[in-house]
Amino acid sequence: MRNFALGLALVALVCGAASAAFAQMHEHDPPAEYRFPRYYGLVPPCSDATVLNEISYSFADREADYWNSGLTIETFYPPEEFGYRTNGLSYIPRRYCRAMAVFNDGSVRKVVYNIGEALGFIGFGSGVTWCVEGLDRNHAFSPNCRAVGP
Repeated sequence: MRNFALGLALVALVCGAASAAFAQMHEHDPPAEYRFPRYYGLVPPCSDATVLNEISYSFADREADYWNSGLTIETFYPPEEFGYRTNGLSYIPRRYCRAMAVFNDGSVRKVVYNIGEALGFIGFGSGVTWCVEGLDRNHAFSPNCRAVGP
């Protein structure tokens, strides 16, 4: 009985020390909601029409300006979220999404994108970073658009 009580006390001591060390380690790393400037965790959903329109417009613009291509996105299948704030609470809130898109050449490709709070022009609105699998011609998000995800 004495060994059991001693073992239980030892486990409690180790658990208490570990939790105190964990709290102290993360004390300097507050959630983004407690920093200045303050973030609120308000990020549009993956299916937001503004976000999808921004992807379509900027894709068509990039294709025309840089690659001399008339390729455009015609429509999106319903997007799905595969991560929200997966980098940690102290980082800028981001939502990670993917959707299949139909292009004007008849092909269907996966579009991977993330939506960040207050990352729009001069910090106003949401910022969208996107990549079309198979069309990352300058390998900005290599390999295979993985750098856009969490």
